[in-house]
Amino acid sequence: MDASPARRTLRTTAVLGCCCLALVSGCSAFGTDTAEDTSADRAARAAAVPMAATDLENQYQKVIKDVLPSVVQIQASRDLGSGVVYDGNGHIVTNAHVVGDEKTFKVTTANNEEPLTASLVHSYPEQDLAVIKLDKVPDGLKAASFGDSEKVQVGQITLAMGSPLGLSSSVTEGIVSATGRTVSENPSGGGTGATIANMVQTSAAINPGNSGGALVGLNGQIVGIPTLAASDPDLGGSAAPGIGFAIPASMVKTVADQIIKHGTVVDSGRAALGITGRTVVDENYQPAGVAVVTVQPDGAAGRAGIQPGDIITKVGGDDITTITSLAESLAADRPGQRTTVAYSRNGVQKTADVTLSEQ
Repeated sequence: MDASPARRTLRTTAVLGCCCLALVSGCSAFGTDTAEDTSADRAARAAAVPMAATDLENQYQKVIKDVLPSVVQIQASRDLGSGVVYDGNGHIVTNAHVVGDEKTFKVTTANNEEPLTASLVHSYPEQDLAVIKLDKVPDGLKAASFGDSEKVQVGQITLAMGSPLGLSSSVTEGIVSATGRTVSENPSGGGTGATIANMVQTSAAINPGNSGGALVGLNGQIVGIPTLAASDPDLGGSAAPGIGFAIPASMVKTVADQIIKHGTVVDSGRAALGITGRTVVDENYQPAGVAVVTVQPDGAAGRAGIQPGDIITKVGGDDITTITSLAESLAADRPGQRTTVAYSRNGVQKTADVTLSEQ
């Protein structure tokens, strides 16, 4: 992204401040404008513009110097991605789709030219997160600082760090374009198929290999873990430039802390109906709902009397037409929350009050 808007804001502030000071000084000392005052004003403005640009550039470089050593390259047998050093014990957080089904990896850190070996601690595809651990912790390994996702604001400058296309220690820049996005990954595009809520949208370039790396604010804290770029169906599914998504830092911390402590995720915080289902179409071959295939007897749907063969058409205020729309609706809810499910059984419309269970 062109950083000039940010620079223009800083320049304008700096120039206005200098002009005000110059005018006040001129009025108190001389009472009128002189050629000498005008020349001084011009000199002040000329000095302020590069100073503002330099300040921003220096901040970029400071963040990169502080955070990039905590971003690593992860090599599986066939895939390559990025990761972020989570603590001083050698734990590294990355995407589940980076580790895939593998258990061992080669990791290249900023301070080691030769790859280190690492082993999988646990992969959690439902949130597309995983934790691996270095078999031997090298000297100088630096953990990253993860921020509070609730404080992320649209327009905030962000830097994406990782190994796009295998180019290690690469940095791109952009802004937070939106927050609170619910995004469903495409399994055929290399994702886990997860539906993830509250993702951070960014204009910083996210390319293959960036997955699992760091999206960083200018305060040096991790905003999120870059996970995927949007694709444009009208362009044959190719990546849509300037639209990337990152799993928010707070969710990363929640999942990683559980994996490190328990070896698995014990509290997902993700709501579920406790069913498996498939998309059904109407007489015009348009998606029309989710047919229930199996029901967990002790799950939310089972307790509410929903049965295999029922077709779910609405959850709360959300229309349900596909299995993806059902996942996206539930992604915004929490276990224990009460909602209403509308469904049809043998052509008869019914509703059920449901207390959502945990995925």
